[in-house]
Amino acid sequence: MMDLENRINALNQCDKCQDVQIKKFSPLRELIDFNELDGNYMKCECGKRPLDIVMSHILKIMIESGIVPEKATLRRNSPVPLSEFYYSSLNPQFIGERSLILLHKDFTEDVASRLINEVPEVKCVLRGSPQVPTGQFDKDSEINHFEILEGDDKQINVMRTLLQEKVVIVKNQSKHHIEVAMTTEQKLLRLHNYLDNNGIKKGIAVDAMCGLGALGIYLLKYGFEKVIFNDINPEMIETLKMNLEINDVDGGFEIYNEAFEDLDVCHVDLCVIDAYPGADISEITQKAEKIADNVIII
Repeated sequence: MMDLENRINALNQCDKCQDVQIKKFSPLRELIDFNELDGNYMKCECGKRPLDIVMSHILKIMIESGIVPEKATLRRNSPVPLSEFYYSSLNPQFIGERSLILLHKDFTEDVASRLINEVPEVKCVLRGSPQVPTGQFDKDSEINHFEILEGDDKQINVMRTLLQEKVVIVKNQSKHHIEVAMTTEQKLLRLHNYLDNNGIKKGIAVDAMCGLGALGIYLLKYGFEKVIFNDINPEMIETLKMNLEINDVDGGFEIYNEAFEDLDVCHVDLCVIDAYPGADISEITQKAEKIADNVIII
């Protein structure tokens, strides 16, 4: 397991960090002098800068490059900022070097190069729309990625649990739909409460569309004898294996790379379904109800 406590503590601001709030709906050019806005602007001696300043620096480069209007605002025109290291619901307002992954549909290679070279906090630049699903939506669809223009897209999500044990999920953000640690943590909480409130037998469970594996890993930590991990996307399977190792899971599981509708599995005690938002899961639910005593849709 990685040194989580040091990584978590590093998210905290120091006593000398000075906060600043930029008006989100006002044109950025009216709020800040672009000539002064460089990689050292408002940097604390600890190495962190206010998030609003970092995002202003990013938007400045986007304005100068012409991919957003001259009157661009932080609220309307900024890229999606994704933390390289998420811890639960903690959203740091001061960030350090190489801690942001950026996503925007109009990024270019030139803009990506400037962002990486001029904004110390930027780790990776991705081109794509957050509204377009990444990964593999169903068995009839192709695998989609965000395009890596420059940098390293590795991301770590750390979730607290009611078991007083953390679940750690590592992924490459270009290959996965956006789900931050807080969202996954809420799913783990719903799963825990369902198990506790319904007295589910801790026998065999199926994580039907396991993705990165957080729910199935939690079932093993909760005490299930065996978890069957399944996902249609082979890229998810490779990442799942890494996450099992990171979470010190060394047995009690099987892994399959199938469409769940086609998965050949015997009777189980629990089936967990965590599908893409908006996906038609009627066939999946029918299959789950045939093979499992209990079905929960997360």
